[in-house]
Amino acid sequence: MLSYFLVTHFIFQYVRVNGSSMSPTLFDNESYFLNRGVYWRHEPRRADIVAARDPEDGCLVVKRIIAMPGESVYLDRGNVYVNGQLLNETYLPRYTLTFACEKNESEFFIVGNDKFFVMGDNRNNSCDSRIYGPVPRQNILGEVIK
Repeated sequence: MLSYFLVTHFIFQYVRVNGSSMSPTLFDNESYFLNRGVYWRHEPRRADIVAARDPEDGCLVVKRIIAMPGESVYLDRGNVYVNGQLLNETYLPRYTLTFACEKNESEFFIVGNDKFFVMGDNRNNSCDSRIYGPVPRQNILGEVIK
């Protein structure tokens, strides 16, 4: 019983996606494994899908890491640039555009130390770091396995 508790609360557990912000990669009301132990071995990486606590209200969100601590993110005319380089997002459908909050033409972010810039794959329907800013490392609970 103790080993079941330890595994399901500290290593693997289920997480349910609520909403379409990760579509078409993950689907609304579907459950996925959350690997809470993966980041004991290494830090989160760009393109990882993670479960994190929303910095504004503390609820659980599932998003993709776009930029790492200390990097810059520039959203311009539907494109995402990290450290001045166009981000190659092979996980998104072709011709997916990413706009800044409220469809501003461009927006620039600096990701602070020990923070990560996250976005949903459904860029037109995602509340993410474009709205609430980079997510502190301690808010990232683990990697979602699809």
